[in-house]
Amino acid sequence: MTAFTGRLNTVPRAYPPEFRARAIALVRAGKPQKQTAHELDIHPVTLSKWVKQDRIDRGEIPGVSTTESAELRAARRRVRELETELVIVRQAAKFLGEDKPRPKGSTR
Repeated sequence: MTAFTGRLNTVPRAYPPEFRARAIALVRAGKPQKQTAHELDIHPVTLSKWVKQDRIDRGEIPGVSTTESAELRAARRRVRELETELVIVRQAAKFLGEDKPRPKGSTR
């Protein structure tokens, strides 16, 4: 029986921004994507996604820019935090009995 040497259930590698920029620059200079991907030992689809995102960031094609995407992720994270805080405040108010409506004219 031979051992399996392929990739299975592996986490994608994170490539440094400089490496991505170099790969994109090679393609923009006219080098074929498949050849560039093979020479740099990255998947052709990965390189294709990088090139497409670069074109979006440059405004050559429509889409969500890297900056907008980061801002959107940060906004969604903040909304989740605020929703969690609201749940905690509501639970505390319920626990303290402050979730019931007060009589009209009440100062407390």
